[in-house]
Amino acid sequence: MTRGPLAGRVAVVTGGARGIGLGICRRLAQDGASVVIWDRDLAPFDAATAGFAPAALVPVDVANLASVERAYAGTVAKTGRIDILVNNAGVNGPVAPTWEYPPDAWDQVLAVDLTGVFYCCRAVIPGMRAAGYGRILNISSAAGKEGVQNIAAYAAAKAGVIGYTKSIARELVGSGVLVNSLAPVITETELFREMTAEHIASSKAKIPMGRFLTVPEIAAMVAWVVGPDCTFCTGFTFDLSGGRATY
Repeated sequence: MTRGPLAGRVAVVTGGARGIGLGICRRLAQDGASVVIWDRDLAPFDAATAGFAPAALVPVDVANLASVERAYAGTVAKTGRIDILVNNAGVNGPVAPTWEYPPDAWDQVLAVDLTGVFYCCRAVIPGMRAAGYGRILNISSAAGKEGVQNIAAYAAAKAGVIGYTKSIARELVGSGVLVNSLAPVITETELFREMTAEHIASSKAKIPMGRFLTVPEIAAMVAWVVGPDCTFCTGFTFDLSGGRATY
């Protein structure tokens, strides 16, 4: 039997097939959770290299409400419940000034990065409320707190995630469901392919520690926030900024 601080808990991680999401899944599994991966593209996931066997692999487009509802129903049919939701799925979108920013790209970034968080929370919250227990962690960004030039859609969506997190945390106070968010700085993953070299360099220059955040560091913070030792924090945004954010 798997032991650990999350033993007996069922955790859903969106965008969990690769990158930061996969790192989060790996850590939650190591801590004893039964991990369910929700992702639009499950092909990148390889159990042999991931180091854990997920409880389920569920195809889902978080920007589509019907898809999220099907994923929720299928997951609960298999696992019985969802105790933990980590809303990690996201896209960066192009790097461009707002007067040149493609409107269709704006729509996509907001749909995935903000509306997708709403859809997933909307799906899981009723079951968590009925159970009297739940942990939701929404992945935002330092860009959502500060604003970053040339990625206005991403910054706006991530700011929205912070505001949405605060709102639903207040709605759920006293229910046993805690809702928080996480605001990491730039992390070196395959998403670097979507960014310009200038954007990457300028983002790194803002970090006083002088290095990028790592996926295991994000996963460790996630594990604590959704774990049994975090009992009095809700509606809060935890920073992972290397000294960039001091507020």
